[in-house]
Amino acid sequence: MEFRQIQYFVTVAEVLNFGRAAEQLGIGQPGVSQQVARLERELGVQLFDRSARAIRLTEPGQRFLPAARAVLAAVETARAAATGSSRTLRLGTSTGLGERLETVVAELSSQGLYVELVSTSTRARLDRVRSRQLDAAFVRGTTEAAGLEFLPVWEDDLLVALPKATAPDGTVSLKDLRQIPLRITQRRTNPPLVDLVISACAAEGFEPVLGPRSSSLQDTHAAIGAGTPSWTVIYESHARLLREGRVAFRRPRPRLALTTSLAVPAGTTVGGDLAVLLAACRKASDQFE
Repeated sequence: MEFRQIQYFVTVAEVLNFGRAAEQLGIGQPGVSQQVARLERELGVQLFDRSARAIRLTEPGQRFLPAARAVLAAVETARAAATGSSRTLRLGTSTGLGERLETVVAELSSQGLYVELVSTSTRARLDRVRSRQLDAAFVRGTTEAAGLEFLPVWEDDLLVALPKATAPDGTVSLKDLRQIPLRITQRRTNPPLVDLVISACAAEGFEPVLGPRSSSLQDTHAAIGAGTPSWTVIYESHARLLREGRVAFRRPRPRLALTTSLAVPAGTTVGGDLAVLLAACRKASDQFE
């Protein structure tokens, strides 16, 4: 049994999709499938039920998941010890944090904190904070969950991404996009984002025409940049790290924004390393003012 097999299993178990797990891990899907299958053979049990359209954990898989997470946590602790740091902050992250995340990590490091970043689905981040496998996690739009508290840290503005060849100058009205296909993720993947965009369009008097979905934001931008009329939204903090190329980013009218919060275990006292983290978040927020 190899460490990567356990890591791949946990990632697939958290997103219940081999393709999205492979994207998070930064490897090809065949490699994830092969290593998970090898782990199943070595354990002598089937961890996933692949008979339906959507995979799910079997009973042995559900029982193995907490132990697998414990192994990953132990490895993270050992790595932190190897750095010589006595203070480790395990922080859940998501895509699109951009320059803000860079600022937060740099500020925490300057305060003597070793930062362990964990990027996974929102549900998995919240589960890990609840079980104290993570000290805190960034989440957008979510404000309630059992056993957790949410501390707002900043507003994440969304920009509209359009083909550069046809993008208007200045801001763009959502009403002007009513007949153009919207490329957006499925609601189950990101409910707050999808609800925000759909509700904003409804407030402007139309229901957006949904276009083809891509497996990643990079693929979506490639499709938009190819010139076929379509649009999507992207967090401004992420857009700042990208070269426009064939895609143009424009501020929408009305404004679209989601609140980013830190999820922490319920009853957590704001002091110590959490106070340092919140101060780093304030510094990151001020950079966008």
